[in-house]
Amino acid sequence: MATRKIRELGEEVLTKTCKPVDKMTLRTKVLINDMFDTMYEAYGVGLAAPQVGVLKRIVTIDVGEGPIVLINPEIIETSGEQTGEEGCLSVPGKYGIVTRPDYVKVRALDEDMQERELEGAGLLARAFCHEIDHLDGNMYVALTKDGLHDVGSEEEE
Repeated sequence: MATRKIRELGEEVLTKTCKPVDKMTLRTKVLINDMFDTMYEAYGVGLAAPQVGVLKRIVTIDVGEGPIVLINPEIIETSGEQTGEEGCLSVPGKYGIVTRPDYVKVRALDEDMQERELEGAGLLARAFCHEIDHLDGNMYVALTKDGLHDVGSEEEE
């Protein structure tokens, strides 16, 4: 297992649509393990394959409830609304205020290529939306209410 270079805003790979995964291979298993290693080392809660330069529809997430792998994920249901700070490992040192659904249900394949449905609220719902957006070449910076802000730059009154 290894960490991979995280691609940053401005790199073309982050603007591309990813290809579906049709079978589990050793190479794909290694990619998933590397994605978790990379995500944890960078203290992230989610990582999409294009963020490590691979145009496959694979997402890894861990919001503190254990690791989740989503292969070929699709959002099938949303409800509610939440607005809050959002950051991205591909936009280091920055955050923006983004509105997302408060509840999200996704359908995806797991590491055994078995179809699953997962539900998430709050941070997990935000992570589902954020990471699945990456698979279509979309980044949260386009959704921010008032642009990007430097992390830790807010002055105390």
